[in-house]
Amino acid sequence: MTTIETHAEAAHGSALESFVGGVAAWSVTTDHKRIGRIYLGFGLLGLLAVTVLGVLLGIERASDAALFDSGSLLQIFQAQRVGLVFAGIIPLTLGLSIAVVPLQVGARQIAYPRLALAGCYMWLGGLALTFAALGRNGGIGGGDATAVDLFLAAHGLMVVGLAASALCVAASVLTARAPGMTMRRVPLFSWSALIAALGMLIALPVLLGAVILAFVDHRIGIQANFGTDGIGAWIAWAYSVPAVIVYAIPAVGIAAELMPVTFKHRQPMRGQIFAGIALVGVAALAVVSMQRVHEISLDSDQKFGDFVDDLLPFLIFAGLPVLGLLMVMALGGLTAKGGLANGRPRVTAAFLFANLGMVMILLGAVANAAQAITNLELAGTSFEEGATLLVVYGATMAVFGGVLFWAPKLWGKVVPEIHSMPLVLLALGGTVLAAGSLIIAGFLDQAGGLPVNDAEVAAMLNLDYDSSGELWSWLTLIGHGLMALATLAFVGLMLKVFGRSGETAERNPYGGHTIEWTTTSPAPTDNYEFVPTVASPSPVFDMTYEGSQP
Repeated sequence: MTTIETHAEAAHGSALESFVGGVAAWSVTTDHKRIGRIYLGFGLLGLLAVTVLGVLLGIERASDAALFDSGSLLQIFQAQRVGLVFAGIIPLTLGLSIAVVPLQVGARQIAYPRLALAGCYMWLGGLALTFAALGRNGGIGGGDATAVDLFLAAHGLMVVGLAASALCVAASVLTARAPGMTMRRVPLFSWSALIAALGMLIALPVLLGAVILAFVDHRIGIQANFGTDGIGAWIAWAYSVPAVIVYAIPAVGIAAELMPVTFKHRQPMRGQIFAGIALVGVAALAVVSMQRVHEISLDSDQKFGDFVDDLLPFLIFAGLPVLGLLMVMALGGLTAKGGLANGRPRVTAAFLFANLGMVMILLGAVANAAQAITNLELAGTSFEEGATLLVVYGATMAVFGGVLFWAPKLWGKVVPEIHSMPLVLLALGGTVLAAGSLIIAGFLDQAGGLPVNDAEVAAMLNLDYDSSGELWSWLTLIGHGLMALATLAFVGLMLKVFGRSGETAERNPYGGHTIEWTTTSPAPTDNYEFVPTVASPSPVFDMTYEGSQP
């Protein structure tokens, strides 16, 4: 028995194929490229929905307009935060990993394809039930006991599904590599997908255990009967930093992958980049160790021993992810320096999306470390909300870049740069305004975070910290609006280009270095006619610049 199923269905390209037949083919597919696109499609729709919710909640916070009934605001705030993570960042990064990783490692299929598809369905069903529960006054602090139970059970279903799909990604990298591809030769994006998958397999079972405990306690009160408000203490960490940093690790791999391609230069010090990406994964250990930010005080009158006791976990769990991101960026700069000496780089929208997105993730990781410093008094403010948005929206930008870069292999089309370049500025502006304004408001003591009761919602709507309160709330609203427009425009562009009007792609239109660029565009169902043998980390680069053009 092997992890790979090589008899997946053939691709259907006939114009006579009926709509029902097409839906049936997709619903039972074992083609990882289709499974990944299902994740990506629903992830984009989910992200669009939560950005629109962010706009509506921004209007509620920044003006006197009462768009929602006061009794429903608690659930709507939670829907927006849960959606950012479980309807946005996770399906986007995981979906791209499922679609691309088997191609990159030279596999004909993803490991356990039916498990990957079942995981997708469990996630999608759990997500729908989660929002249904919130719509019935469930969720953290919800007033309907049955809906609260449904909210927790749906979370369990989502977690099991996502963990199953993550397992398939990790198993593909570990067991399904092409001949000659040692772990040292694994492409950078596939390495980041492996680290993210392992991080999720560490963090998600912790969330599942917390959900089970909260469910049982809510049903029969086995512990202290902490009530619906207390559920937030057990599961709210999953929607915030540092947990979202784990989900964003594949975005770092996209940026690292595109740097040598853009500057047409071999990636030096690959082992150090591997180490940097792995250090970002330390955020998963912060999640399972205490499910919170490891705090440190800089008071001069505290005992030195107490300071050291706090400093070590702070440096490990908050500092190492920042160090890892800095390492990846610095080593990418070395690649750029070497490439500039050889000629003019080809800067694409995919490159800008990915690298600007990684900068946002870095700023989010720095903000995660800053909120752990108790002297800044950022706990319970909108600062945490801003840090989370930096990571989520930054990872979203990077995934946009990844979709543009690998579109030839997934759809057989190239997206025109003139259409995608403006979206970079739109998404960047939205991220900076939405997250940056919340971070500034946090320093001004604006209440924020994930509300667990009506009192906390009222505090978040109270802009009494100074006369600039409404300004920062309006800027946050505009930021969410820009991100919603960027997402909507990106979806529209994909539908247009990947329909009939897109330019047919060549085998390697962007000058990629890894083996997925040796197969046709789009890649066939089984990826490769013959499984390639790999002799270096960048075999296509070797053939292009040191041998013959493939």
